Amino acid sequence: MSKINLKIDGKEVDAKEGMTLLEAAQSAGISIPTLCHHEKLMPYGGCRLCMVEVEVRGWTRLVVSCVYPAEQDLIVTTRSEKLDKIRKNLLELLLAHAPDSPQLVEMAKEYGADKNRFEQDASFCIHCGLCVRYCAEVVGKHAVGFIDRGIRKEISFVPEIAANECNDCKECFPLCPTSYLQAAFVLTESFITSQGSSGSASTR
Repeated sequence: MSKINLKIDGKEVDAKEGMTLLEAAQSAGISIPTLCHHEKLMPYGGCRLCMVEVEVRGWTRLVVSCVYPAEQDLIVTTRSEKLDKIRKNLLELLLAHAPDSPQLVEMAKEYGADKNRFEQDASFCIHCGLCVRYCAEVVGKHAVGFIDRGIRKEISFVPEIAANECNDCKECFPLCPTSYLQAAFVLTESFITSQGSSGSASTR
């Protein structure tokens, strides 16, 4: 596997072919914030917090580092006034949905984000997709998924699968940055239990 030389925040970095910019930075001990990335999962690029600025032949542009491939002689900037402002705005939007998420609150401190900037609509899910992708790509059960679209999109367990698989697994629970997943599962369990009780009653 060939080596790729690039510069990240002024530091010479040797990356391996096939690495993304996020992976290259992490291999060199350079931290880039992210909420939707997991080393076992395919890159997703959902949260956009890992956005960086790249320079190629004098031209600069913003890219999402978890999906953008490391390239020879690329010049990468991970922190700047522009990037910090973008992350601040993104965090403020996410905090409107999950104002008490420890992970978001910690990031908000670093980037000066105000959790009260936008009107709160506490759905508690920020659509990072970690649970959905982990259940599908790693566990292979497809017990949780997205339903609906746009502003109505949310995470939901599939009761028929969750009833048989999730109690003995729950591997996705620690991945959730807002703890929404545990609450959603409790509701699913309640639904399954009530359905079971109704079924038992109807057979009497």
